[in-house]
Formats: sequence, C-alpha cells, structure tokens
Amino acid sequence: MPDAVKVGFVPFSSAPRGILVVFCDDTLKFGPATSKALGTAAGMIKRAAAANQFKGKHGSTLDFLAPEGVKASRLIVVGTGKAADLKHNDFLKLGGAAAGKLRPGGEAVTIVAELPAGAMKPEQAAAVASGVRLRAYKFDRYKTRKKDGEDAALNAEISLAVGDVAAAKKAFASDDHIVDGVIIARELVNEPPNVLFPVEFARRASQLRKLGVDIDVLDVKAMKKLGMGALLGVGQGSTQPSRTVIMRWNGGKKSEQPVAFIGKGVCFDTGGISIKPAAAMEEMKGDMGGAACVVGLMHALAARKARVNVVGAIGLVENMPDGNAQRPGDIVTSMSGQTIEIINTDAEGRLVLADVLWYVAKKFKPKFMIDLATLTGAIMVALGTEYAGLFSNNDQLAERLTTVGQATGERVWRMPLGPEYDKQIDSQFADMKNTGTRNGGSITAAQFLQRFVDDTPWAHLDIAGTAMGAPKNEINQSWASGYGVRWRSITKASDDRSPVLPSAKHGSRKRPAAAAREIAGARLARCRAGHVGRAGRCARCAFVDLSRRFVPAACHLARRRCARPANRAGGRTGQSQQGQCPVPGRQRRFAGRLRRL
Repeated sequence: MPDAVKVGFVPFSSAPRGILVVFCDDTLKFGPATSKALGTAAGMIKRAAAANQFKGKHGSTLDFLAPEGVKASRLIVVGTGKAADLKHNDFLKLGGAAAGKLRPGGEAVTIVAELPAGAMKPEQAAAVASGVRLRAYKFDRYKTRKKDGEDAALNAEISLAVGDVAAAKKAFASDDHIVDGVIIARELVNEPPNVLFPVEFARRASQLRKLGVDIDVLDVKAMKKLGMGALLGVGQGSTQPSRTVIMRWNGGKKSEQPVAFIGKGVCFDTGGISIKPAAAMEEMKGDMGGAACVVGLMHALAARKARVNVVGAIGLVENMPDGNAQRPGDIVTSMSGQTIEIINTDAEGRLVLADVLWYVAKKFKPKFMIDLATLTGAIMVALGTEYAGLFSNNDQLAERLTTVGQATGERVWRMPLGPEYDKQIDSQFADMKNTGTRNGGSITAAQFLQRFVDDTPWAHLDIAGTAMGAPKNEINQSWASGYGVRWRSITKASDDRSPVLPSAKHGSRKRPAAAAREIAGARLARCRAGHVGRAGRCARCAFVDLSRRFVPAACHLARRRCARPANRAGGRTGQSQQGQCPVPGRQRRFAGRLRRL
C-alpha cells in the first residue's frame, strides 16, 4: 500500500521533534500543554497572526520558522474555529489541513492534539491521525520524474501528543483499518485500465483471503450456467473475460442474516457500439468506483474483525466495441428470467448490477442491500459533485444512510422512485428496455434496478459525481476519492447485535397504521401492499393510487402530516411538530406512540 506516513501517539510530556503542529480556536487561545510547549513564543504567534490576518478559522493555517525557545524547526498553527462546535468529521479535516502544510523530506512531525479546553478525546485524536493519512495519499506510481515544483508523496514519521496514549491507540486501531480501506479503493480507481482489467481486479479482491474473507470468483462459464445474460452481454465485446467476485465476512452469529454491498465494476467503458465521445473518455477507467468501494469496505470490516455478517459482490466487465459486442436492439435474458431490450449499449452498468443484485438477494437473503455505482451522468446534472444520489425502497434504510452520510461528510440526497417512471422503460418487445428518455435519467436507471431486488430492503447510490474527479478537499487531493468506504458505520447496528431494519415483508409493522387510525379517527385506505397511504401515495412504498383514494395518514411516522378533517376538506395539508399531533386532545398520546415507532 503506497503509504509512507507512519502515525503514532506519545504523551504530552514528550519533547517535540522536527516540525511542531498546534491548534488554536477563533480567539487564538491555546490549551495548557500547547502553551507550555510554546513558552514565551505565544505572544510572538499572536503578532504573526495579526500580520498575516490569521483569525483561527477552521482549517486555516499559520506556518513559519519556529521562534527561539521552541524546540522545533518549523511551527504550524491550525485554526479550529469555535471549539464547542466541532464534530467528529471536523477533526478529520483538521488532520488533513495539518498534513497539507507538511513537505516531503522525511522530517519528524509532532502534532499536539489539544484544544483550548484541554486534551482532545481519544476518538478526536484518532480522527486527526486519520485525516493526516488520508491527505497524505498520492498516486504517482507511474511517474519516473517529477516536474519542477511538483511535490513528491509525503514521507514522514508523525507523532500525536495526547493525554491518554493507550486510549488514543485503541481508538485509532479501528479508524486505521478504515483509512486502509479508503486507500485501497483509491488505488483501484486510479489504476490505468490496461493494468486493472476484470481478471486482475478479481485477483486483487481475492487478496482479502489473508484477512479471513471467503472469496468465490465466478468465471464466464459459471455465470452462463447461472443465466447471467445481462452482465455477460456487456462484456462480450471485450477480449478481457468478465468476472463476478463474491466476498463473505462471517463475523456474526451463524444464524444472523448478512448485510450486502454490491458494486458496479466496469473496468473501462467505451460505451460499446453506442460509443462515447473521445473527450474525457480516459476517465472511464474509474467506472468501477462502486466495486472499488466494496473491496475497500470489506477490507475495513475484516481487518477490524467486525462482529457482523457481510456479503460484498462486484460484477467486473469491460464495455468495448467489436464484432462480437452487443448491439442496440438486442434482447438479453437476465438471471431473474426478465428480458431486457438493449436501446443504448452505454447504459451498461445497470445490466451488470441487475444480475448481481438478483444473485445476492436470492442466494444470501440479506437484511438489506446497498449498491454503489458510477451509474449516470444525469445525477451530476442534478446534484453536482458534492452529493451522491440515493434511491431506496425502504425509508428506514434511506434515513440511516442520510445520517451516516452527514456524519462522515460523504453526503447523499434522496431522489424519488415511483411507478410513473416505469412507463419510460417499458419495451414493445421485451419485459423492459435498458434506458428511458433523457428526462429523469438517474431515476429511470434506479427504477430499472428496483425490478431486480424483489422485496429486499435496498438502496442504490449513484456515485458518478463523487467517486472520481470530485473537487479536492482537506482529506483528499487524489483524482479518486474512495467515496463510501467510511460508511462502515452503516453496519454498526448489526455489529452491536441490535436490529437494523424491520422485516422486508409488506405490512409487517402495523403500529404506524394503528397510531394514524387512532389519532385521525378517520377511515384510512391502504395500498396494494397493505400500507397506510396519504393523498394518493403510499407513505411506506412507491405505490401511487392515481384515483387519489387515500386520505392523509395522521402524523404518519416522520412525515407527521396533519389529519384534521377541516384541513383535508379545505384541500390544505398542515405540518405538526415532532410529538405534537394537531388533533385536539391527542398530543400526549401521539408523543408516546411516536417514540415507540
């Protein structure tokens, strides 16, 4: 792994070595251990800050030769902003900001992990250390010479001075494996396509066996036997044979259902017969970013011996044009038995995922499935490169992903699903076609995938704008981001032996409906799946009743829609605050029910 940065932890009493990095807040105040290390130089720092208009904003830095009396060659001051407002992800960025000021050369570095109020908590210091490693990553394996002014990869021994060395090491032990997983994902995405083709990708994924991961590699013969016609159709135009890799980490009880992560692995995408324009086609080496994330995630889980059962599955192909490539107009049969008319051979990722999703859903029957794919350019038009698109058939899973995304800084934005979009992918000659009209392109792609998950709780993440070529930030200066690996905490509930999701069976949770019925005192219609609905749309699934026979479900779960008859009759929809139903006399009763829901 190309990581020349060694991170360790020392007590505050250790003398600083080489470069000294300290933190201050927006009032330029230092912690007690930092003040002791700086001695009389603290006053000089404030004068330098005034001269350089340094105000201690989060991530801002002040860098100068260490003044006399400080046992260091250079002094770097990193602003934290308001210390009371700092969240876990902010400490990751602080580590990245500090690493960004370090130069190659192998000089020792001491980072004083302290805020004005005192020592950072062990998990905060661990986050700073992780940020250093993530920022230090650089992919320059194929450069034989450096241009003038071009920095080499950081090579340094970095010590974090902390209040509790043992606790900080323990906290960093888990985070360190996650960073390794991110770097593995970045490496895979950055590799050139003549080096990382499907067979080589499968070989690298198989190295997870060293960590105790069970690996099963399906070759073309095995996939033909399984009937994976959709996936195989994509790769039939390439001289590089396709592969599917199934990775299993069995860290939980044997009786526990696994959770599953599925990745799109198009190692290079020319578009096939529907060939892409030449401009920027070289970036299509990154069209396997979803598969890279799954491999990195499986590494992180296995390395930390996570107490959870996880399945990772990646479909690996090349989409190339030749005499044997599939054509627009071809009809292929997926593993599910559903037939697909090929309209555009450049809409290939959904074909790969269709067979892998079906295989995982039927073979492993997971609690939930999450697929990650650089699937559509349309999601970049909608969300840019800051958010990934989230599509899901399960509200709880979608909410959990949104929460984890906010916490890690790898944010998602939920997009709609609905049967109205199905008509765009209905085919005259087959069960469906592989692309719809230009409008809503990312939605129809997700609508296509939903046909292959059956009733399994599922989420699709379109990471086309975030996995590669995203804006550089405090913790990543690489073209590949490793997006999604740090979502390891999506498995935390399973790891802690607590339930993640309700049963996938429709109507298995009746308490929301009962609560709505009691509060509203109104007749509630149900959708075909038996869910309580509101104004023509089911509140728990994608079904829409165009006759609009549903009445609003009173304060139904997180939606908390107003159910007062006066509002319904007047065509208005009110909003209620959490725990406060707008129906008189029901506030206390609803508050208790909301907590139980």
